[in-house]
Amino acid sequence: MPQPRTAAGARTRRRILDSAEHLMRTMGLSRVTTKEIAREAGCSEAALYRHFTGKEELFVAVLRERLPALGSVIGRLSADPGERTTEECLTEIARTATLFYEASMPIGSSLFAEPALLQRHRDELRKLGAGPHKPLEALAGYLRALRDAGRVRAGTDPDAAASLLLGACYQRAFLRLFVGEEASPGSADDFAAGLVRTLLGGIG
Repeated sequence: MPQPRTAAGARTRRRILDSAEHLMRTMGLSRVTTKEIAREAGCSEAALYRHFTGKEELFVAVLRERLPALGSVIGRLSADPGERTTEECLTEIARTATLFYEASMPIGSSLFAEPALLQRHRDELRKLGAGPHKPLEALAGYLRALRDAGRVRAGTDPDAAASLLLGACYQRAFLRLFVGEEASPGSADDFAAGLVRTLLGGIG
């Protein structure tokens, strides 16, 4: 059971998270163990378990705290877009999604090589209320609210539009990691802006 935060506890947790991120990037999620993470962090495995319930919770913490904050960006813009236009809001989401997928794909891709481990990881993420479908659901909800408010076309399918936007971001990340930057040149900012302009051409 994770322990309450103290100053010393917060420092230990930060070291564990630093080590987890480093090892997950360099070894892959499927190969790294809590024992190796604890050793890298300079603490015992028992100390690690005082902060995290296991590798799955560590993985979720790395995604939420160390990578571009896709979920929180969607949540913030859904709650209060301020004076920003629909295009500006969706462009921020697309840019964040692009950077998030580029950062997270190398960490989690090794799971797909081991079906049993993937199933165990899937089960644990379900218990934590996490998973790659959560940003998609959140974005579809945001687009549904935009449609209901008359900010996008009345016939828009929010689920399809969310899949188009996040799917394009994921595809760019995959190509850049697999083929190299030449597969999708240009900055994340330019890619996001062009993607949203094209998408809004259909639903705006």
